[in-house]
Order: sequence, then structure tokens, then C-alpha cells
Amino acid sequence: MYRSSRYTIALIFLLVVGVGYAAARLINGASGVPAEFSAARLQGALIAQNIVNLSSQTFQDLEKINKLDSQGRLREALDATDQMVVQSQKIREEAVALSGEIEKMTRSLPQVQPFAARQAALESITNRLALISRLINYSAYLNQLSDVLRARFSGASGKQDVSKLIEQINGEVKAINAFDKEAVAAMERFESLSK
Repeated sequence: MYRSSRYTIALIFLLVVGVGYAAARLINGASGVPAEFSAARLQGALIAQNIVNLSSQTFQDLEKINKLDSQGRLREALDATDQMVVQSQKIREEAVALSGEIEKMTRSLPQVQPFAARQAALESITNRLALISRLINYSAYLNQLSDVLRARFSGASGKQDVSKLIEQINGEVKAINAFDKEAVAAMERFESLSK
């Protein structure tokens, strides 16, 4: 009899543990968001915000460079451009880090449930990739601007229009901000769909 009640208690204990484990799996599995995806999503959002913050000063800096160029103050314009090129190196480093987080998200994307949440996450990933693409253009235009100003300063022809390059750089910054907003909006939809 004593042995039977011990056996019953052990069986009930195992049954409670088993039901608890199954319930936990069911609750955690209902959201269907892998831990790797969640961690990469949060880190990616922080990195993207850093990129937007770093590039936000660009408009004012470019306005200053354009003004210096039009006043013939080429040395100052070149110095300001070189500072922007250095800043763009920081942005490139952030872009590399962001692409690493996007890779992690993409790897775990097939496990995200429900399907609508997966689609919202995919949209956010797509916008982040477009943001990185625009960062590459931004960096290339900045280097081009630096080369043009350097050529002008050294007395070479440097006929390329500085204001046009500045316009292109501003366009890339606007696109970066727009893709970031789209990615954030898609992640907000993901949040509501994955609960």
C-alpha cells in the first residue's frame, strides 16, 4: 500500500511536469518567433537607428559645403567633405553590422509564425536591405564629392557640378530615412501579428 501511494505520487508528479512542459511549449510555440530572430530584430533596430542618427546631420553639412564652394572657399569645403567621408566610414561599419543582423533574421524567418507575421518581417528585412544599398550610394557620392573638391583645390579642372552631387547625396539620405520608416512600420505590424 505504501509503495502504491508512492508510485501514484510519482506518476502524478510526472504527469504535472509533462502537462506543464506541453503547455509551455504550446504557449511559446504559439507566437512562433525564434529567439535568434527576436534578438537580431532588436539589435538590427538599434543599429538602423544609429545609421539614421549619423546621417541626419548630412543635410546641414552639405548645405555648408555648397555655400563654401560657391564662395570659392575650396579648402574649407574640402575639409568639411573629408569630415563627412570619415563619418561615412562609421556609417559603413554600422551597415556591415546591420547586414549581419539581417542575415540572422533571414535564417530564422521560415520558423516565424503565423504566416502574416512572417510576411511583415520579410517586408522589414527587404526595407533594411534597400537602406544598406542606399548607404553604398551615399558613400560613393561622398567620395566623389571629395575627389571633385580636391581636384578643384589642386587647380585641376574639376568641372563636375558640386551642387548636383550634393543633391544626389541628399536624395540618398532621404531614401535611407524613408526605408527605415518603412522597416519600422513593418516591424510594428509584425509585433501585432506575432502576439
